[in-house]
Amino acid sequence: MTVKHLNVKNQTLGENRRNAMTEKTEEKLPISEFYKVVDSFTIFKSQKWWEAVVVFESCGKRSIGLYLWQKREDKWKRKHKFNVRNLDEWSKLKNAIEQLAPKLPSK
Repeated sequence: MTVKHLNVKNQTLGENRRNAMTEKTEEKLPISEFYKVVDSFTIFKSQKWWEAVVVFESCGKRSIGLYLWQKREDKWKRKHKFNVRNLDEWSKLKNAIEQLAPKLPSK
């Protein structure tokens, strides 16, 4: 078995994403205490970037959030957040992505 060590410092976010694996989030997410985190998966994490999908609850309602944080001055700062609020919205997003995904390169 070959072990490949990544030099994250010299790679861009896009290069790192290609090497990423989805995994259950173990570390506490840098999300406001206002939200109750129900479940989450880390899509990608490096020394500078952290991308995760999070099920959270706010005011009794659940949503799925797609988050991207950037580490600045030794703290994780939210760079992007996108919420999916219900199954109808998810269905529309899923259909649009499935139609556009074939236009992406395979690698």
